[in-house]
Amino acid sequence: MSAATVSLIILVGCIALFIWNRLPVGVVAILAGLSLYFTGVLDAAQVVAGFGDPVVIFIATLFVVSEGLESAGVTTWAGQVIVGRAGSKPKRLLAAVMLLAGGLSAAITPNGAAAALLPVTVSVARRARTMPSKMLIPMAFAASAGALLTLSGSPVNVIVSEGSQSVGGPGFGFFEFAIVGLPLLLGTGAFALLLGNRLLPARTSTELPADFGSYAATVAEHYDLNRTLHRVRVRPDSRLIGAQITELPMDAYPGLTLVGAQDSAGSAAGDDHTLADGDRLVLSGREDAVAAFAAEHGLKITGSALATRQGSSMLSRRSGIAEVVIPPRSRLIGQTLFPGMVRPGQLVVLAIQRVGKDAGLRPVIIAEGDALLYYGRWRSVESLSAGGDVLVVNSPESVRRQVVPLGRRAPQAIAVLVGMVILLATGLVPPAIAGLMAASAMILFKVVEPQQAYRAISWQTVVLIGGLIPLSTAIQTSGAADIIASALVGAVGGSGPYLLMLALFALTAALGQVISNAATVLIVMPIALSAAAETGVSPQAILMMVAVAGAASLLTPIATPANMIVMAPGGYRFGDYWKLGAVTMVFWLVIGVLFVPLVWPLYA
Repeated sequence: MSAATVSLIILVGCIALFIWNRLPVGVVAILAGLSLYFTGVLDAAQVVAGFGDPVVIFIATLFVVSEGLESAGVTTWAGQVIVGRAGSKPKRLLAAVMLLAGGLSAAITPNGAAAALLPVTVSVARRARTMPSKMLIPMAFAASAGALLTLSGSPVNVIVSEGSQSVGGPGFGFFEFAIVGLPLLLGTGAFALLLGNRLLPARTSTELPADFGSYAATVAEHYDLNRTLHRVRVRPDSRLIGAQITELPMDAYPGLTLVGAQDSAGSAAGDDHTLADGDRLVLSGREDAVAAFAAEHGLKITGSALATRQGSSMLSRRSGIAEVVIPPRSRLIGQTLFPGMVRPGQLVVLAIQRVGKDAGLRPVIIAEGDALLYYGRWRSVESLSAGGDVLVVNSPESVRRQVVPLGRRAPQAIAVLVGMVILLATGLVPPAIAGLMAASAMILFKVVEPQQAYRAISWQTVVLIGGLIPLSTAIQTSGAADIIASALVGAVGGSGPYLLMLALFALTAALGQVISNAATVLIVMPIALSAAAETGVSPQAILMMVAVAGAASLLTPIATPANMIVMAPGGYRFGDYWKLGAVTMVFWLVIGVLFVPLVWPLYA
């Protein structure tokens, strides 16, 4: 049996396993490589070469850059700006969301854009008093179209650009994809605005992501934070040194209440505690009364525990809040805490509730099931879940990413993105090097932590592409691509290049609905290049058309992770995508087959 025949059998097996969908896609890709090795089609070096391919390296770095932009609040800021200007009309908001999805996709890939905009889109739908199911599929489709605005928008773009260079072509420039990407984005948006309301289902999902848009105000109302707590420190020359807590002259200051006291070690002090230098008192009352009390007794006002009815002052670039619940066997059980108390990590206790009721402005012996509200630096707030002594109600990281636009590291994140775009647009360095520089800069500038960067990378995507590159190589080098191309050309080649492009578009788009677009393009590209060589058609036009067809993930939820991301929150079923997707696909077909040759001539 020839190597070409073996390669085609393995290709068919891969497609069947992808459609069967019982094995992880990464495992299928690895099995394809192993099959090529044990059948003698490729040697060991060729089988593992895909994992060191520059395309794989570049794609992995894009996930880190995307994480940096989202973590720094850049995507939240962009969403708030556009949505804020769009008003409250559903169609205007949908148009704004789709334009934002396309723009973000160009910078952080469709999957990153869909994940970042999912909570924004749900919030927008609620604001417009419409169902999220009317907006989420259009947002995912816009993200797929936006991927064709820049070279880094999708792995597909990088793959076809490398394919052009592999046959002696110039590749594609960083913004060259926008020639087709912009009309695709605008057309996709137009179809969603005109037909989306009729073609998309009206369903309510039980798996909508949490909306933290009014989180601070909700928490402030829940804990009745209509108060300000003041902390004062006992100075070395204070008149209160040596006095017990019960001896403090609080009656002389009407409206001023002692909430609690901490000794210099940070522990709660009992009523019989004798005050010493460095002890801290927490007071509740008017600022003038606190100032008078501090001045007359040699105390230093060290700060206020932020607690306002609106709660907006509790969330900023530097600081945030977290609700926690005391679990069984927590080391906090039996300890005494009180509102205004400063805990390790400079975390301030703002409120304590027991059985859903405020425990009041007083020391409380903590019991299992108590709820606490903490305030402090984001780093300290986000570390609460690591100790195991508390259960965090809402992820502080999720809250920060939704409600705090342009965080402290936003300037660095934006600068890294701009630098990467300049390097890619000018071609000063190869894309993989530009991506490595950008990912490294995100870590060096502390936009993301090293472990956060590792978690941000979609290893499934990396393994999938790295594992399928050898299959693409085998199809090309064994002559399998030539066999398929000859059959394709024999069937439609005599009818002209447009029918050939139509057939390639149909093949690519059909495969792309059941397997990933990157895997699809890796399979189809060698076939398309062979067909182009056999008919004398320009590879540039064929490859750009393949890129358009490969990005047309519009008919099924499994076509792309962006579609899967919105499936549960939108309450969608498998058959909900094709109605709007089929209409939109026809427009993509027109762009791919008729518009592309106007820009990239069929015969150079």
